[in-house]
Amino acid sequence: MFITANFDSGNIEVINAESEDAIELQIRRDNQSDFYQWFHFKLYGEIGTEHVMHITNASTSAYPDGWKDYSAVASYDRETWFRVPCEYDGKTFTIRHTLEQESVYFAYFAPYSYERHQDLIHWAQQSSLVEHVLLGQTLDGRDMNLLVIGEPDDSKQKIWVTARQHPGESMAEWFVEGMLGRLLDDEDGAARKLLQNNVFYVVPNMNPDGSVRGHLRTNAVGTNLNREWAAPSLEKSPEVYYVLNAMQETGVDLYLDIHGDENLPYNFVAGCEGVPCYDERHERLATQFKETLLAITPEFQVEQGYEVDAKGEANLTVASNAVAERFDCLSFTLEMPFKDNANLPDEDFGWSANRSAQLGADVLSAVYAVANNLRD
Repeated sequence: MFITANFDSGNIEVINAESEDAIELQIRRDNQSDFYQWFHFKLYGEIGTEHVMHITNASTSAYPDGWKDYSAVASYDRETWFRVPCEYDGKTFTIRHTLEQESVYFAYFAPYSYERHQDLIHWAQQSSLVEHVLLGQTLDGRDMNLLVIGEPDDSKQKIWVTARQHPGESMAEWFVEGMLGRLLDDEDGAARKLLQNNVFYVVPNMNPDGSVRGHLRTNAVGTNLNREWAAPSLEKSPEVYYVLNAMQETGVDLYLDIHGDENLPYNFVAGCEGVPCYDERHERLATQFKETLLAITPEFQVEQGYEVDAKGEANLTVASNAVAERFDCLSFTLEMPFKDNANLPDEDFGWSANRSAQLGADVLSAVYAVANNLRD
């Protein structure tokens, strides 16, 4: 038996692996940070033998309630990720699995690798509708990629989408992959119509360093990027610095920041009700956006989510709030679960990469519903 996490987005430390039925593991903290929860590792073992893996530091992770009613994902081919039996006793998170092949991967959610990220960027670049812009480089020297989709024109609305500020929230990049697949489908009428009057600015991965390092929430130097939008710096948060500068050059009429939530088993959006500029126009657009999404997919709901900020009390270091106030635009943080959609559960796969991608495609219909009214 052997366990390794020495690969892209890998994260686990082996405490004791002398017996298959009592493997002790712990998750490594983000570099220069106390955040941790993301895990991704590979187990070699004997076919037909049950392996019982105890993550011993689960209760002191960033979101200990996230382990309740949660099941890890596993894969033999790194394409299909299925849920495996798990339990949480308030201190230790336990994964149980009987090997069907010689080795298997386990992860907190279906990983979205840096290689796949590069493939996505260069797949999109093949379209005549897309301009691939290099915004700058991260602290680890990785590229900050921006996809400009549509023909830029001052008369067109500017729609910005960023994903994966928190690198462990890999469902966010699966979402973007699904959204791009529809947006670049020249046989999709809504996508074609959207690109007549709008330009999309898409950053599929805001935090490539954290993604490769196997971090949950921070970049290479332990910075939570979603608390940097008031005053980003090249020393701590170049990712936000470059993106915010690009937004300043183009303007923003609609902003979607795509995330995952450890605790809540639902898909939902958090709006910008707490920013000082929020008014009836924002409220009308937000209602239309949510009602459209409710009408087209049962994966979305509005009953469960975060507490709404009172006007003037929003945290303006958070991306969706900062952008809404700076550009006086409609802005949402969109959250997906690590667990499952409790309103539409799937015992085998839970909330998955495929469902994340489908939601990304579906959200374009909500964008279509509000796009012509964004500047009214």
